[in-house]
This record gives sequence, structure tokens and C-alpha cells, in this order.
Amino acid sequence: MKNAEATVSLAAQIAGLASLPSAKLWLLWDQYFPCRPENPNRSHLESRLAYKLQEQALGGLASNTQRRLEGIGSHDSQIKPRIKRPEIHLAPGTVLTREWGERDHKVMVTAEGKFEYEGRQFKSLSAIARHICGTPWSGPLFFGLRQQGAK
Repeated sequence: MKNAEATVSLAAQIAGLASLPSAKLWLLWDQYFPCRPENPNRSHLESRLAYKLQEQALGGLASNTQRRLEGIGSHDSQIKPRIKRPEIHLAPGTVLTREWGERDHKVMVTAEGKFEYEGRQFKSLSAIARHICGTPWSGPLFFGLRQQGAK
């Protein structure tokens, strides 16, 4: 019975997204995502939030399922696959600085391997670069850890 109640509650939460005022929808968005989309529309927000609510309640895709879907996608896709670049490992406490928009932006690597910027935690340098610029950027490129065009 408990599982059925959880499912009803989840279904009610997802159904309730459509009637939430925009301000509350954004508050919920900020709980799940490190930055806001550049060109949001309500349908996009609701669908991404619905997925996150389901993922939180029921768990995400198993890693083997995710790999299988990626394999199917790469086989049938006309889009060229991304080049796998070597990861950049930064020691906790490392501070990266970038001048942008007439000010210095400082990011610190945390002990958990995340990044702290202006008191907020981000999962990646790219999320911070996108937050600062308002457009998609490669975080390592933005912070000068990689040269443009480098592989």
C-alpha cells in the first residue's frame, strides 16, 4: 500500500506542476538544477521537473540501461559523437579565476570534487561558465584549462 500511496503522491506532484505559479516553478527548478535555461518555456520546465521528481522518487536509469540507450542513439543518430577528452583533476582548495564582464569570477574546488561559486555549489565548471555568461560554454575552456580546439 505504501508504494501505491507514493505513486499517487508522485502523480499528484507531477500533475500539480501545470497549476503552479511561475515563481514557485522556478523555486522548484532551482532545487534540482544548477542554473536556469537560456530560453525557457513552461512546457520545457514542467517536463524537466517531472522527470526529476520521478527520478528522485523512483531512481534514475540503471547504468547499463543508460549505456544501452546511448549506444542505440549513437548508432541511429546523424549527429557526430562527442570526442572523449581526458578529465581534468584539480586538487581540493584550488581556486580558478576568470575575468568576465569587467569583474573577476573566482571558483573553488571543494573536497567533494564539486565547485563553489558565490556561495553556491555546482557540479561542473561548464555549469558555472553558463551561469556567468548566460550561454553554453566549455567550463575548462572558459577557465583556461584547455586551449580552443585542443583534444
